[in-house]
Amino acid sequence: MAMFESLSKRLEGIFSNLDGQGKLTEDDVNSALREVRIALIEADVNLRVARQFVERVK
Repeated sequence: MAMFESLSKRLEGIFSNLDGQGKLTEDDVNSALREVRIALIEADVNLRVARQFVERVK
């Protein structure tokens, strides 16, 4: 359960940072997606799955 809590907190932090920026640039989105990918990998999500997820979100 701790893994899911950690991932949830990381994702909340990433999206919270985006929320406070007003108008988002492509660089903002790319940076956030990079952080999402890292958070997924650190939560033991398969690398291929993490990459595919980020690509689909893009």
